[in-house]
Amino acid sequence: MHTIDMDLVEMTLDVMKYTIDRISNITPEMGAPKKEDELFRIVGETVTPEGIGGENAFQLFRDVLVKATVPIDHPRHLAFVPAAPTRAAIMFDLVTSASSIHGAYWMEGAGGIFCENQAMKWLVSLTGLPEGAFGVFTSGGTAANLSAMVAAREEWRNRDSQNVGKKALLLTSNGAHSSIQAMAKVIDADVVMIDCQKENLTGQELQNGINELEAKDRNRLFAVVATGGTTNAGIIDQLDTIAEVCEKEKVWFHVDCAYGGGALAAPSVRHLFNGIEKADSITIDPHKWLFSPYDCGAVIYKDLELAKNAHSQKGAYLEIFKDEGAQGFNPADYQIQLTRRIRGMPLWFSLAMHGTNKYRQAIETGISLAQIAARKIEKRENLELVRPASLSVVLFRRKGWSPEQYRDWTYKNHRDGLALVTPTTWKKETVVRFCFINPDTTDEDIDIILDTLN
Repeated sequence: MHTIDMDLVEMTLDVMKYTIDRISNITPEMGAPKKEDELFRIVGETVTPEGIGGENAFQLFRDVLVKATVPIDHPRHLAFVPAAPTRAAIMFDLVTSASSIHGAYWMEGAGGIFCENQAMKWLVSLTGLPEGAFGVFTSGGTAANLSAMVAAREEWRNRDSQNVGKKALLLTSNGAHSSIQAMAKVIDADVVMIDCQKENLTGQELQNGINELEAKDRNRLFAVVATGGTTNAGIIDQLDTIAEVCEKEKVWFHVDCAYGGGALAAPSVRHLFNGIEKADSITIDPHKWLFSPYDCGAVIYKDLELAKNAHSQKGAYLEIFKDEGAQGFNPADYQIQLTRRIRGMPLWFSLAMHGTNKYRQAIETGISLAQIAARKIEKRENLELVRPASLSVVLFRRKGWSPEQYRDWTYKNHRDGLALVTPTTWKKETVVRFCFINPDTTDEDIDIILDTLN
């Protein structure tokens, strides 16, 4: 299977040609999903005893299957939290796979882990955390949040032996990402959601929430999760006052910046994150607003030793990695995964190639596009802002529309290959949501989409 032959060489050339064409195309075709039975009728069985051949399999992917997907980097893909990996990062993702580096331990992956750590140093510097803080790349925000909460729970248990075996409890706001509740299920912790009077969680509301807990529940409280840029609206919790409460109450302070973390590099909004430097842990997803390919998240800790105490794995066959001759940074010690690819390398290469100033400019572009879109919306009689643009998110309504009309509008634009923009719910009302990540999105793209709302 691993024998090098001319067919494989030809196949490699075909793949590289496709890759070059795809990387150079900044406006790829806006694909759309097909039902599984429809794809099967077109493609047929692809995994067979004798194989269908690389040329045939690749042709099916190129001509059929990839067109049944939606490219996340299309400049008019403004739904969910899209992504726009740099061409440099995409190219180096190929290098990452081709290099076949196991990224769990320094002994095997020293050079690749060094690259990751160079990128991580920059991420940590954006947070303002004290010297000694550091982090590790994960598969995404859910894995990062989970890793942080496992470290928080273990620190809580180690602090008081009476907490061992006790079901833990964490507090967060009703604007928190769905992964917080999903992660809590995994570690069998309870979640109390605090309803915010305005739009973001404040220290006073957190303190009130803690005061309202029964004594037995207060004794189970191990962490508070604040949000640095909600996915739905780009709202940032009042991190400085929340930090003060967490410090006073002696609970772990985690900030979920999976989406908003890229904005830490933007001078125009950096002040909105004041207080993040007091966090015990932070989640940032480079595959969202730091222009990395999927899948690349990051978890950063104020105290790495607390994470190591929670995550370092033991095993007879792993002991060689702890030997003095293999000393170095071992990513497996600081998050839930043992087997891992060097997923931070594409970010490193892109940063090394472009420099952090260009990253800052690209992030500021996303923020500017949201402000531009908001101004355009305000000038149209049939449209109305729901709230001011926040970070790179804009929420607005088409006056007089029902939820069904928003849905039909979304599907029509998608079918026509024009754009992917989906509605969301804000205060029980269906509205339109723009999320700007791609710096290649233009004023004209915004006008094209808004014109379809006439």
